[in-house]
Amino acid sequence: MAYYRIVYFSKALCRQTSFEMLIPNDPREPKEDKPMSTLFLLHGYTGKAGNWVPEYLTEKYNFAIVMPNGENGFYLDGLCTGHAFQTLVGVELVNYVRKTFNLARTPKDTFIAGMSMGGFGALHTALAYPETFGKAAGLSSALIVHGIAHMKPGGGNGVANYDYYHECFGDLETVEERDCNPEVLALKRKKVKKKLPELYMACGTEDFLIEPNRELHRFLEAHKIKHEYHESKGVHDMAFWSEYIVKAIDWMFTGK
Repeated sequence: MAYYRIVYFSKALCRQTSFEMLIPNDPREPKEDKPMSTLFLLHGYTGKAGNWVPEYLTEKYNFAIVMPNGENGFYLDGLCTGHAFQTLVGVELVNYVRKTFNLARTPKDTFIAGMSMGGFGALHTALAYPETFGKAAGLSSALIVHGIAHMKPGGGNGVANYDYYHECFGDLETVEERDCNPEVLALKRKKVKKKLPELYMACGTEDFLIEPNRELHRFLEAHKIKHEYHESKGVHDMAFWSEYIVKAIDWMFTGK
């Protein structure tokens, strides 16, 4: 197993940044001669690259893990220069990994997953770039668009204030109607009959984000957008994510 920390200059962020990468390469365990898949793994709010690494699964399915530093940017292109976190993950980093490591060449071997803020980022990024990501998994996804809509200057919700959400999502009066809303992206892709990525969602029944996850599940069902949805006892913590990242990766590689 090889573990890399790569520092490079990011045009999306207008500065140097880093990402971490795990590649199974143990010569004692020769693999079948087949292309290596790639999973882009996104951390949550206040987290960083490498927060959680299901490395024992990389050998099982022969895939690399790419872990970007999304900071607290919700994996969206923010208003400020140097805050293009959607472009960072969905375009820049994918191209870097392709050119440097010859990985993530096609959607069928390029996946994305995350938890909490990273769950939102995984679902949103896959819907924004369906020609890049074939499958996406969101665990306890922070699907907060409807919750922050119409928030006023000076307001907040105990997690962050208006200025933060405005920077990440733009105009909060129209946030539900724009591409920062995964529902809008999904309907746009369906309307033009563009292939949608396969989606997997899971959330704990005691998680404070359970209702937004159920809402997206119902939305996808109502519009006949294929997806896998699971909920079981659990809260917003690493115990739940550690259990379901295994299930999500099994689903990615076996369909089960």
